Amino acid sequence: MTMCKEQQNYQKKQEERPVFPKRAVITGGMPYGNKTLHFGHVGGVFVFADVYARFLRDRIGKENVIFVSGTDCYGSPIAEGYRKACEENGFAGTIQDYVAKNHNAQKQTLSDYHISLDLFGASGLGAAAEVHNMVTDQFIRRLYENKQLTQITTSQFFDETAGVFLNGRQVVGKCPVEGCGSEKGYADECDLGHQYMPENLLNPKSTLTGETPVMKDVVNWYFNLVDQHSLLQEYAERIRRQKNVRPLVSKTISEFLKPPVIYIKNEFLEQYNACKDAMPAHEFIEEPKKPSFTIQFEKLPDCDKACKVLGDNGIRYRTGKTLVPFRLTGNIEWGVPAPQLENEEKLTVWVWPESLWAPISFTVAYLEQAGRDKKEWADFWCSKDAQVYQFMGSDNIYFYGVAEMGMFMATQQGHPISSEPAEGELQLPILVANNHILFLDKKASSSGNIKPPMADELLDYYTPEQLRMHFLGLGLGQRSVSFMPKPLNPDAKPEDQDPVLKDGFLLSNVFNRIIRTCFYTTQKHYDGILPEGTVSEQVLLNAKKAVLDYEKFMYRCEFHQATYVLDTYIRKASKYMVKQLGDADKQENDNLRRQTLVDVFHMIRTAAVLLHPMAPVGTEMIREYLGAEENFWSWDTIFEPLSYFLPSNHKLKFLEPRVDFFTRHPSQFAQAEEE
Repeated sequence: MTMCKEQQNYQKKQEERPVFPKRAVITGGMPYGNKTLHFGHVGGVFVFADVYARFLRDRIGKENVIFVSGTDCYGSPIAEGYRKACEENGFAGTIQDYVAKNHNAQKQTLSDYHISLDLFGASGLGAAAEVHNMVTDQFIRRLYENKQLTQITTSQFFDETAGVFLNGRQVVGKCPVEGCGSEKGYADECDLGHQYMPENLLNPKSTLTGETPVMKDVVNWYFNLVDQHSLLQEYAERIRRQKNVRPLVSKTISEFLKPPVIYIKNEFLEQYNACKDAMPAHEFIEEPKKPSFTIQFEKLPDCDKACKVLGDNGIRYRTGKTLVPFRLTGNIEWGVPAPQLENEEKLTVWVWPESLWAPISFTVAYLEQAGRDKKEWADFWCSKDAQVYQFMGSDNIYFYGVAEMGMFMATQQGHPISSEPAEGELQLPILVANNHILFLDKKASSSGNIKPPMADELLDYYTPEQLRMHFLGLGLGQRSVSFMPKPLNPDAKPEDQDPVLKDGFLLSNVFNRIIRTCFYTTQKHYDGILPEGTVSEQVLLNAKKAVLDYEKFMYRCEFHQATYVLDTYIRKASKYMVKQLGDADKQENDNLRRQTLVDVFHMIRTAAVLLHPMAPVGTEMIREYLGAEENFWSWDTIFEPLSYFLPSNHKLKFLEPRVDFFTRHPSQFAQAEEE
């Protein structure tokens, strides 16, 4: 009866198996070129991107997967960082030298964490920069040809004391977006990703002189993002129903699709009533239980006019999240050259737009580097049977989910433009956004008061695979979670268990013991020759169920659930092995011992394949000692027993005493001895 029900459940899981693309590109959010990587870059983004890239290589074939990212070389953080490095730290090189130094350090750190990028490029260095300049020129020209760009005259901050226009990070104030409260508001965005017009920034100060800057008119190209409102609504509704898109993504995108609103504190009600007739038509919305009231407009220009009226009358206000024109160009020297489209002066491209299509540039650069046809990039980005997965932090959903999607739709040549691109047009990526990874229960930021530990520093206390398993198990797809490493926690007590080690112990303790026991038992009783036989029906069924559950969670990018499947499966395998081999020894039953080894080696094989994307070094060591070929990892044969991959009378590689497949960090052995 039980078997029948289990078979039915298995059959249902088989019928509901997710469909994966034939080709895929995986991207990780680009770190700025003004710093080395902190723990959030690795533990909040790159580990997840790497695990998915490795999984897809096993699932659909490594030749069908391209994993790219790179250093974001441009933008005001880099220019400001370079200025400080020269003035405060005596850096003597060019800005390219400054970026290259940080780029090389980032690349090494990612390698140390086993991040298997096919290309970690740099938007402003080497061959990748040449490709990126070309792609940028073509992308902006396509938007212009499709009548999706507008020249807008805006006011830009100008420091009269220094005599220069100020770039984004050279101005700091308070974010004007309602409910934000960030004190790290820059020229037209805050550190939490909220967008606003520069003149709305509260209490702006120049970082060069500390003076309050004035506003001077400049002309730039803007993408007509506001015109994509209905298409973005269709897109947000569609992805809301997709099982492989997290609710966080569609929810955040939808927040920017509301009508333009202004929030005004109730204390200014009298002043508002005195000047409301000078504003464009709007709706007054009273909210009795809130400290402010709302005025809502149909169009963004009307909202902007109202902001000027309020400002002229000394009324403090906050604007709500809504679509605004998306700036493409700027006038800073260090940037990707912008194409000259009309009679405008020489411009460069603002860093955020060009970083959104940089993964396309890196894909082309990788294909050229690998000796493949660079035109093949379209098979990965423009084909209906391909998919791009972009991994990022939640702060960047606006850029990737609103601005990027709007621009990708707007590059379509067909009319009318659709929210679902046709074959041959840029397909819309799947966004995999994580919530914040906190540090000791606080949000850490390189530019904030709570400084995050650097990624390299963590490797003084943990192995890369211990950290990878811990980050995956945090459940960042569901909520913000704190990273609490005991060696860096001043409040930790000596007797406290290190929470970072919990997930790693599954491998270094439980799985290690299973593998070693099977190898040593085979060496002791059968001269290292793998016992042959048919895997027990229940063991086969349990393995198949674990595979299908894991596959479902990986399709949905629910990594913490995938680690839970592995945890349950490996612990059950351990209990089965201990009982069965114990019984075989007590009864001196060689048949039971052989059958147990056949069963448990199948469990090892299954767990190793599922674990391969997460802990690649340890699992590759398993394959080496088993003596299997590379096809051991292929999901085309995921349900096959170990005997499928190995010849009869196969002798395993000899395992010396006390050899670990998943090791602990040397500091942990020293700590254990002290305790």
